[in-house]
Amino acid sequence: MAKHRGSGKADREGISLKQLKRMFPDDGAAQAWFEAQIWPDGPFCPHCGAVNIQHPTKHRSMTHRCRECRVDFSLKTGTVMHGTKLGYQTWAFAVYLAMTGLKGISSMELHRELKITQKSAWHLAHRILKAIEDGNAPLFAGPTEADETYIGGKRKNMSNVKRKTLVDTGRGPVGKEAVTGVKDRETNREAARVIAETDATALQTFVRNHVQPGAIFYTDKAKAYAGTPAFDHEAVKHSAKEFVRGMAHSNGMESFWAMLKRGCQGTYHKFSEKHLERYVVEFTGRHNVRERDTVDQMAIFVWRTIGSRLRYRDLTADNGLPSGARA
Repeated sequence: MAKHRGSGKADREGISLKQLKRMFPDDGAAQAWFEAQIWPDGPFCPHCGAVNIQHPTKHRSMTHRCRECRVDFSLKTGTVMHGTKLGYQTWAFAVYLAMTGLKGISSMELHRELKITQKSAWHLAHRILKAIEDGNAPLFAGPTEADETYIGGKRKNMSNVKRKTLVDTGRGPVGKEAVTGVKDRETNREAARVIAETDATALQTFVRNHVQPGAIFYTDKAKAYAGTPAFDHEAVKHSAKEFVRGMAHSNGMESFWAMLKRGCQGTYHKFSEKHLERYVVEFTGRHNVRERDTVDQMAIFVWRTIGSRLRYRDLTADNGLPSGARA
């Protein structure tokens, strides 16, 4: 197979656009591929888990019926595709674009590439963000790096109204959202989340939630990490132009922040406070499968769609912060 642009590893197998079209020439072929990922052992009821299934049914869109709980369902039921009228081929192409674009893919690009409305593309994009999330990962064994950054744009680019609200509140991170993350050097896996504060309680709790006790972790000289119990901690002093001292550095996390911010500036142009968490976990989820073959990345995405339904009304609700936001 051809090597795909932006591959994270030289020997990973990519998929070219020509190969993608041959894999999914129509909705039928795409549906068969999705079925092979979601129902590898045959259809089962997403409501009760039974395998006593009637197929086909007389229902126009619900292709299967559970003989145990008497509920109709389809391949899309209970996944991020639930309720969508988009065809399986469209979903397959969208998955490909999402998993191979290292800096993400905007709703406007999906709108143009897939020939769907911008509103549908926006909902599709956020469904993709939700499904990419890499949840339930084991604790990192280390050595690890921990760091934090701020998202919110440059003050000179803000509107006059927003700039006036910040004029008396300081500079630097004021008015921005804090994001913290850790990277496991052994596995190259990362975890990152939006946090409300960058004090010792918040940052040390995040480390404990993602790193095994006793592991070593490296940071800059931020005081919040000092004295983290049950861990071996080393720090470098950026203010003294010390960026690497032996194994002590946070260059891996700095690289991830650079990728996240390039995605913000070059692809999405802005991360809203409401949906920032979803963008952050998108970038970590995609990074953690970056070295896999493209077809495996797509399959992993499909597995994660199960149980990840995202309604449009929930996405647009005034209090609709994504699950886990600001934790």
